[in-house]
Amino acid sequence: MTKVKVLIADKFPEQYIQQLKDIDLDVIYSPKLGENDLPEAAKEVDILVVRSTNVIAKTIQESKNLNLIIRAGAGVNNINIPAANQKGIYVANCPGMNSIAVAELTMGLIISLDRRIPDNVIDFRNGKWNKGEYSKAEGLMGKTLGIIGVGNIGKEVAKRALAFGMRVYGKDISRIEGIAIKDFSEMDQLLPLCDIVTIHLPATPQTKGLFDKKMFSYMKPNAFLINTARADLIDQDAMIEAIREKNIRIAMDVVKNEPEEKSAEIKSPLQAIPNVYITHHIGASTEQAQNAVAAETIRIIKEFVNSGVIAHWVNRAKISDAHYQLVVKHYDKPGVLASIMSIIREKQINIEEIENIIFDGGVVACCTMKLKSEVTTEMIKQMNDNQNVLSVSHIAI
Repeated sequence: MTKVKVLIADKFPEQYIQQLKDIDLDVIYSPKLGENDLPEAAKEVDILVVRSTNVIAKTIQESKNLNLIIRAGAGVNNINIPAANQKGIYVANCPGMNSIAVAELTMGLIISLDRRIPDNVIDFRNGKWNKGEYSKAEGLMGKTLGIIGVGNIGKEVAKRALAFGMRVYGKDISRIEGIAIKDFSEMDQLLPLCDIVTIHLPATPQTKGLFDKKMFSYMKPNAFLINTARADLIDQDAMIEAIREKNIRIAMDVVKNEPEEKSAEIKSPLQAIPNVYITHHIGASTEQAQNAVAAETIRIIKEFVNSGVIAHWVNRAKISDAHYQLVVKHYDKPGVLASIMSIIREKQINIEEIENIIFDGGVVACCTMKLKSEVTTEMIKQMNDNQNVLSVSHIAI
């Protein structure tokens, strides 16, 4: 029997790699692979694990056996989801595992802006003592913090900010007519209240460039803006204008045109602007967070290999064309479901989803099918004529 082949294309704790080997998986560990190396490296693998490395369409299209891509982290914006959908490749992630690490960095950046810690360090290293200049911090107690995106990370930031004695406001996903959308209609009311704004949103078509000239116009002069989420959320030109005109102070863990390599040269217009602090996309990079993400990744792989279940499956259709549900209770014998499906096929009815669950003891099973079209009374009679079928029910959904 051929072993399941797993390619881990980013840094991953050795103890968790060993766990995969212990269940007899063929593990290839290549943490230095770049996005242009992956098409060849992933050609023969069944499972691909990445952190920050981009999985481009070519990697997916040229793969022969690829069945599951796992983002060892929360977002999946570095994976070409449409290409995966076209080949029926599962995409999963590890939400919430690195929330505390990102929240800790967020608080560190807030304190750094208030106390100007990086500038202190730079002056000292350059032999300059400047206590008079750096003794002007206002402090955080009583300040108003606006959290834009109150998911797993936003909630952890809120806990820590409250412990600092800050007033905390949140703006999150609203639900309109049962569909989750990003509703930012109240930002004109929230942002003018905030001394500090921190962004914790995914990168989507709705959030790209969210912080534009209009949004910056709502912010207080001298306010802080923290971004440990995605660079695409901010219009960089509008941000630079706000820094110069309103003295907005910025701290970010993400910037435009980050190098793909872990160590490389970088050039940015932000390098020449005072009051801008940049860390190197390290929000999730604590040992605690990486271990939590790795453990969740291993759990996803084990479940998939052992049962076919995909935990945190992100590219499953949220809405299908199914309008009817057919439930068939039957004896768990060969050919029973085949006969049911044959009846459905003859009427050209498409099965959108199907699940067959076995009752304890292995005698009886229950098969639930989501159908695009309605089955007829005559079809149900044909199904019930099978002596191995116990019952058939059919409802509109």
